[in-house]
Amino acid sequence: MPVRDKPRQARQTGSRRLRLLVLSLAVLIAISLLSRLPAWSLLELRSFDYLSTVDDPRPPPGGPVIVAIDEPSLADINAQWPWPRSLHAELVSQLRAAGARVVGLDIIMAEPSNPDNDAAIAKAVGPDVVLAGDETLIETPQASQLIRATPLPQLTQAGAVTGIASIDLSGDGMFRRIPGYQDGFAAMLMKTASGAANADLPAGRLIQSFGPARSYPTVSYYQALDPENLLPPGYFRDRVVLVGLSLQNAPEIDKRGVDAFATPYTIHTGKLVSGVEIQATIYDNIRAGLSIAEARLPAVAACILISVLLAATTVWRSTGWLTIVTSAAALLAFATVSFAGIRLAHVFVSPLGPTVAYISVVFGQAAFDYAEERRNKRQIIRAFAQYISPDLVRRLSNDPSQLKLGGERRTLSVLFSDVRGFTTIAETLKDDPEQLTGLINRLLTPLSDVVMDHGGTIDKYMGDCIMAFWNAPLDDPDHALHAVRASLAMQTAISRLNNQLEREAAARGGKPHVLKMGVGINTGECIVGNMGSTRRFDYSCLGDSVNLASRLEGASKNYGVALLLGEETARLVAETYIVIELDRIIVKGRTVPSPVYTVVHKADAEALAAHQAFIEAKYAGTLAPSNPAFDRLAADIPELAAYYAIVRDALVGDGGE
Repeated sequence: MPVRDKPRQARQTGSRRLRLLVLSLAVLIAISLLSRLPAWSLLELRSFDYLSTVDDPRPPPGGPVIVAIDEPSLADINAQWPWPRSLHAELVSQLRAAGARVVGLDIIMAEPSNPDNDAAIAKAVGPDVVLAGDETLIETPQASQLIRATPLPQLTQAGAVTGIASIDLSGDGMFRRIPGYQDGFAAMLMKTASGAANADLPAGRLIQSFGPARSYPTVSYYQALDPENLLPPGYFRDRVVLVGLSLQNAPEIDKRGVDAFATPYTIHTGKLVSGVEIQATIYDNIRAGLSIAEARLPAVAACILISVLLAATTVWRSTGWLTIVTSAAALLAFATVSFAGIRLAHVFVSPLGPTVAYISVVFGQAAFDYAEERRNKRQIIRAFAQYISPDLVRRLSNDPSQLKLGGERRTLSVLFSDVRGFTTIAETLKDDPEQLTGLINRLLTPLSDVVMDHGGTIDKYMGDCIMAFWNAPLDDPDHALHAVRASLAMQTAISRLNNQLEREAAARGGKPHVLKMGVGINTGECIVGNMGSTRRFDYSCLGDSVNLASRLEGASKNYGVALLLGEETARLVAETYIVIELDRIIVKGRTVPSPVYTVVHKADAEALAAHQAFIEAKYAGTLAPSNPAFDRLAADIPELAAYYAIVRDALVGDGGE
């Protein structure tokens, strides 16, 4: 594997870590500012709603019993609401007789009614009865007025206790906090039930809800009027009993019921909870010490700072799939710690700040890394586009697994091309280097375009020579065919360039430089990959097959052809092109003769058979310069006329007839 330049890598790492530190600091500042917004507080409270109800807690044992003014009671009593207070007096008497410790009437009795009914309720109440009051803030452009409605004086004079049943709602209309009234309804129930002069009121703390509507033990009002016959024995004995409106079919949140409010469970059920059940919940929170304090600012800030440090540690080196897994675990841990704080310590540390901080740092750094990776990818694409076709570059960038860096053994078709006599041309232009350089560029540009247009990879340039190969870095099942097609297209490109040079020379009255090219192609097993030193390397190939391709290019001029193919290449393209064997040669480093071939565009079956006989006679040593096959084949296959002339001249030179 190649080793990256260490100083450059160190600079990139230092820059990345500095950017991460700046990002972490920016996140801390941003969250500090966001936490001041009312919407942020509501989001924190919404997280509390989910966490405080995730395990569906139930009311603690020994809690209140609710007597519900519900649909069955309205039907059974068959009286217009509000019911006469004498009926409530009867209920209080029945509950007291059934052993109730405290009775709380969540019914406002601030206005006089029928004197007899008022007298009846005044006679029934006593120190064991808590009556509901109400406090309302009326705001006008001129002033704000606080109005408190309390029970009739004759009821309090009879010993009844007053408790303000008003509750505070959050900005989203959700009930979550213990009201701040020292004489609140639930607080007075607690004082009355415990006999304590003062009860510790955790005003403003968050409420622990105990299930959706009707989670508390509930009986209908008409049942409580006759508990001996309609309820189990001892049902109310030594219990705190709350009486109030509680419809069996809890109203929907969007339909707004009478004395019904949204609680944390509303997000699960969509149902409102009656006011009397809310008073029971407040009572149990006070009685059992289950209300939840909110963490102070230093603790919250410490949690956010820890989250940022943890996030920075997660992405300190890099980001990837493991980052996603780690992030999911971290976010789950934040929620778990917050939940544990609620359940074990009755303290709510909002997971919102740590979660947002962690996500911002991790995904912010991931975005930076992605942008950096995209930039590097574009650089790689631009670099590779100098060697392989843009289509192959796009395929590699979309699926990098197709590019195996290092060395691997593959079957390649290797092409070498060289311009004949270019040394002479260079000597002619030695005093005009600009023209020589321009000529080389005009030569190599179209040839390179041909290679890449046919899916080839340019290995290197060696002066006027091009080395290219097919079937790497991407698989190409028809690599031999594409290499041969490219070689023929290169000959066409050379012809076009010669025409241009001829026209330019004629325009200036000079002699054109005629370019001729020889190509050698061989197919065989090679080692291909990144090769070189740790400081500089090239994507290249090597092996005996590569050497043979180079030898074929050099030998092509000895046979008077522009293209010379190895045996395997000829076999792979024989169904597409007319492939003709020319000779068997022994190249440097080999002891076994290798047949070489070329491609012709036109030759009939008779000419091909005659050529095969010609080759066999050549191999057998029976071919004479006077053989009429030389002239006949030169006429039938004119592309090989130079080849036949070279063979004849060689025979003459060897002393043949």
